[in-house]
Amino acid sequence: MVDEAVRLLEAELRAGQRALADLGTEDVWQAFLRFGRRLFDVSDTPDGDGLLFQYGTHSFNGSPAFMVDLTRQFEVSDLDGDHDHYVQVHCEIRYGSGLALETLGSFDSWFFHGAGGDLEEWARELTELSAWTTVRTLMPTEIRVFQEHV
Repeated sequence: MVDEAVRLLEAELRAGQRALADLGTEDVWQAFLRFGRRLFDVSDTPDGDGLLFQYGTHSFNGSPAFMVDLTRQFEVSDLDGDHDHYVQVHCEIRYGSGLALETLGSFDSWFFHGAGGDLEEWARELTELSAWTTVRTLMPTEIRVFQEHV
C-alpha cells in the first residue's frame, strides 16, 4: 500500500474536482490531513509512519521562495525485518518571497502514528501557530507532489 501513497495523496488533492493550481493552502492542508488519517501497513516501530509539517525560505531551484512542505514518511524494512530505508511522500507548497514570509523563519513538527499521540491535536496545534495565520489564506505559486527514498 505504501507504493500507492503518492496516488492516494493526489486523489485527496483532487477530491474537490479542482486542479492543483486552483487549490489554496487550506485546501491542501485539509487534503493532507485526510491522507494522514489513512493507515498503512508499515513496521510496528514508533517511527514507522510519520507526518512532517515544515516551512521556511529556501532556494533549491534558483531564487529564494517560501515553502510549506507536508511530508508523510514510511519506514521500509528488509526481509529480516530490519530498517532498510524511508519513503517520503512530499506535498511541497511554494509561495515566492516577501518580507512577511521571510520573517516567519523556519519550523518543523513531526507526528508519528505509532507513538501514541493524537493526530487531530497535532493538527490543531499547528493551525494555532501565528505563521499558519499568515500562510493559510495565500494562494500558492506551485504545488508539487513527489516521492523519494531517504
